Amino acid sequence: MAGGSAHRAPRILRFVLGDQLHRRVSSLTDLDPDNDVVLIVEVEAEATYVRHHKQKIAFLFSAMRHFAAELAAEGIAVDYVRLDDAGNTGTFTGELERAVARHRPDRVVVTEPGEWRVLEMMRGWRDDLPIPVEIRDDNRFLCPRAEFAAWAGDRRSLRMETFYRGMRRRTGLLMEGPEPVGGQWNFDADNRRRLPKGHVPPRRPGFAPDAITREVIDLVAARFADHFGDLDGFAWPVTRADALQALKHFVAECLPTFGDYQDAMQAGAPFLYHALLAPALNAGLLTPEEVCRAAERAFRAGDVPLNCAEGFIRQILGWREYVRGLYWARMPDYARTNALAATRELPWFYWSGETPMNCLAQVVRDTRANAYAHHIQRLMVTGNFALIAGIAPAQVEEWYLIVFADAFEWVELPNVHGMVLWADGGVMGSKPYAASGAYIDRMSDYCGPCAYDVKRKAGPGACPFNYLYWHFLMENAERLAGNPRLAMPYRTLAKMGDRRRAEIAADSARFLSGLAAEPAPPAGQLELGLGG
Repeated sequence: MAGGSAHRAPRILRFVLGDQLHRRVSSLTDLDPDNDVVLIVEVEAEATYVRHHKQKIAFLFSAMRHFAAELAAEGIAVDYVRLDDAGNTGTFTGELERAVARHRPDRVVVTEPGEWRVLEMMRGWRDDLPIPVEIRDDNRFLCPRAEFAAWAGDRRSLRMETFYRGMRRRTGLLMEGPEPVGGQWNFDADNRRRLPKGHVPPRRPGFAPDAITREVIDLVAARFADHFGDLDGFAWPVTRADALQALKHFVAECLPTFGDYQDAMQAGAPFLYHALLAPALNAGLLTPEEVCRAAERAFRAGDVPLNCAEGFIRQILGWREYVRGLYWARMPDYARTNALAATRELPWFYWSGETPMNCLAQVVRDTRANAYAHHIQRLMVTGNFALIAGIAPAQVEEWYLIVFADAFEWVELPNVHGMVLWADGGVMGSKPYAASGAYIDRMSDYCGPCAYDVKRKAGPGACPFNYLYWHFLMENAERLAGNPRLAMPYRTLAKMGDRRRAEIAADSARFLSGLAAEPAPPAGQLELGLGG
């Protein structure tokens, strides 16, 4: 323009977190490649605020580096800070301040994080940085936070099934007009089959580490050697292309049988028919809508039975969206509740896998090797034990947040606090998911070689789940006896004589005192020596 300077577009620093690795994340939707810079950082604080599984750290750092490379290939300016870069401050705040000093942007744009503690951090940036900070809504979910909050209102109990039906209507997934396909909303009753004897599950595709991932694995092995978990079997998809390939394989090879066996467990087969897509979903490599639509297309094409497609879609459209909404609607007070007053220490075998209880040993060892266990292993083995043994919720929640590659607080905390431990007093679930050894025996082959006898109800050789289950009901009778969904077990308990009740109490006291006598981990070194 004559007589004046050329107009300069605002220069924006777009800060992308390690679980926001999607090109259409809200912080990048209006990106101007000619002016803007994308900031991605690896920082010590996020790898160690809990001592995450080695594979979890490696997965995220590798996915971040691959995403940065893809952006750069588009011609986008990327400021990528590696963990071992000179001057790395080790925190989100420190690295954002350094980047603002380097690039002198007009403003910072971020997408709302998945964890309360990081949102509080972001709000602090608005006060502390010399330029505006825009925090945009997280568009990686199908149900916006405000919409869930309006649905939740001030209700004391929030039932997933009601929410799920509303989401089906809203998205049209598995719907025929206003009605669900097949005439019912939920086919969970069809999805509880035990694996036939000798059943061989499908082989799962592994994604061999490329040069970037190998470099990250070496970094993690050196910097986080004392963290829980092995690195040898790392095979997670770390790019969007690989994640889409994993989705395609799941839909074609596993989804047709997923529903039938989704609750089954088998020694030596940690994956069975499960999707293994949660880490990619939670990091942004996949979107929930494309995952659900892929399952629906397979059903409508006649390649997948309805119970399998519905069971899978319910986990994404139902549970995943629901727990995220509940987290934001009830935090931060939600995490502080302890409705059953559980206070025992987390047993050392949750880290070592060294316990005569074969089910727990199998799941902990598989988790150490793979940073993964499927939902029934989490709920009905490690979770069920923690519930009936009265383990302190905060300790159990920290363990779940550490050990699984897909664990972020928004998804881990409600699932463990509400679903697994009933620590919220019924906000999420109408009853605690407590069970004896009979459930594990019915749904797995864990009990056969176990040192304990799942058929025995009392004595040192009896399965601890059997007497701990009844002990749990006895100890919590004041809190739970009026629950209509527990009427049957409390009627059974009422018929037990004083001698049987005393036997249950004695067996439980003996076992639980044995847990207390286990060697405790060194302070601040919960996972020391357990990595590979």
